[in-house]
Amino acid sequence: MTRHLLRDDDVSQSEQSEILDLALELKRDRFALTPLAGPQTVAVIFDKSSTRTRVSFAVGIADLGGVPLIISTANSQLGGKETAADTARVLERQVAAIAWRTYAQSGLEEMAAGTMVPVINALSDDFHPCQLLADLLTIREHRGRLAGLTATFLGDGASNMAQSYLLAGATAGMHVRIASPREFEPAAAVVHDARERAHVTGGSATLFADPAEAVAGADVVITDTWVSMGREAEKAERLTRLSPYQVNASLLALAKPDALFLHCLPADRGFEVTAEVLDGPQSVIWDEAENRLHAQKALLTWLLRQA
Repeated sequence: MTRHLLRDDDVSQSEQSEILDLALELKRDRFALTPLAGPQTVAVIFDKSSTRTRVSFAVGIADLGGVPLIISTANSQLGGKETAADTARVLERQVAAIAWRTYAQSGLEEMAAGTMVPVINALSDDFHPCQLLADLLTIREHRGRLAGLTATFLGDGASNMAQSYLLAGATAGMHVRIASPREFEPAAAVVHDARERAHVTGGSATLFADPAEAVAGADVVITDTWVSMGREAEKAERLTRLSPYQVNASLLALAKPDALFLHCLPADRGFEVTAEVLDGPQSVIWDEAENRLHAQKALLTWLLRQA
């Protein structure tokens, strides 16, 4: 059966670890594996603008011996005359895998159900599993492990990053804390799924309203932009409601002295995080950005091996 990565809990704890092991191997030797030699083509579809996703997939596919086919939905039939399922059936006869950066999670599910090649969620409104693989890789590089660590995400708890941290962190056996106002809490179904996975792995998933309480003793502190694509009209309200969750030096000081700071970028300096933290000694954001390349190469390699 074809394997896909549409959300972070599509892989088990051991499978997640396999992918991260493979990412470390590929980081040590970028050209050690060429599963796309031929070259084979991977379709990378964009509904949303992108820097890190576009570059890391294009470079990574080339590193693996393949050819990236970058498709904009503005210049294709997808989302217009053609359904996601029909597009998938066309693409599967010509490409080895499909990555899609889109809005609705349902579109990814429809595409995956309609094809026999791996489909990767390169970002949706609900989840960002490729970024989480990069984040977990970064944490493991700096701390040597994932299980048992406490990771606190602050800000919009209903964002794709917060929800992916719940699922991916719980899968890794981490203690995930989400700090947000009540109206910005993650979807109840996602929290439930994270707790179910944590019950198996020894992790946990906890929601907080108080940012200071959530950060206390944390090994990792994470935030993301408060105004994601499609939310621009809500900017003023969001800045007001989320301002107590800004990651600044005084808040970060409540975490462990050697706590790591992560942000998937782009960052709105002075809003969700201060420049002092973003550019400070605890920040590992540039390692995190680079690791999108290695994590996605590992994911593609792993998925192709499952066929």
